Amino acid sequence: MSLDLTGVTLTYPDGDARLTALDQVSLTVPRGSLTAVVGPSGSGKSSLLAVAATLITPDAGTVVVDGTTTTGLGRGELTDLRRLKIGIVFQQPNLLPALTAVEQLQVMARIGGGSAAAARGRAMDLLDAVGLAPQARRRPHQLSGGQRQRVNIARALMNDPAVLLVDEPTSALDHERGAAVVDLLTRLTHQRATATVLVTHDRAQLAAVDQVAEVHDGRLSAVAR
Repeated sequence: MSLDLTGVTLTYPDGDARLTALDQVSLTVPRGSLTAVVGPSGSGKSSLLAVAATLITPDAGTVVVDGTTTTGLGRGELTDLRRLKIGIVFQQPNLLPALTAVEQLQVMARIGGGSAAAARGRAMDLLDAVGLAPQARRRPHQLSGGQRQRVNIARALMNDPAVLLVDEPTSALDHERGAAVVDLLTRLTHQRATATVLVTHDRAQLAAVDQVAEVHDGRLSAVAR
């Protein structure tokens, strides 16, 4: 298994008390499977994603990423773990305006210490995988919203992560383009054997995912196919 959360509790200061964002949440996402996390606004979906990404340390519980238990790791060690093991697709692509699609991916590889030649080859392979090889030399303003999100996904896969975390990738897309993005994520998850978590509000696009985790008031209340 590549992602395992056990008994995770997360609280935030709320005046003189503390607000519980996650309450004893446990979730296992096997490699090569996609889990969708759904629930109303404020239910804890984003907090769960942030804990899984090691961006926030929970008050209690354990997070295991590709066999590495994150408890007790220092800031530098967590940064290295994210760089090597975790790909994150944010809600907004946040592509660099001056860079072409292929350059957006190459930057990620160079940050990871890879060679320029290898980076370009892998970047082109990934753009081809998401159907954007013909647009490799285009800059963000020359791409549609759906195409920018596909570049965002390819960029997150650039360092071959074991875990892929995706935050509301279809929120700015119409239904047809949103469904295409979810289908793409499902296909890439199976092909590249990532443990993928997809946070989404759109239940209509979940037919192809492997499991659905439903969060209410910080609790994982149901897990169903």
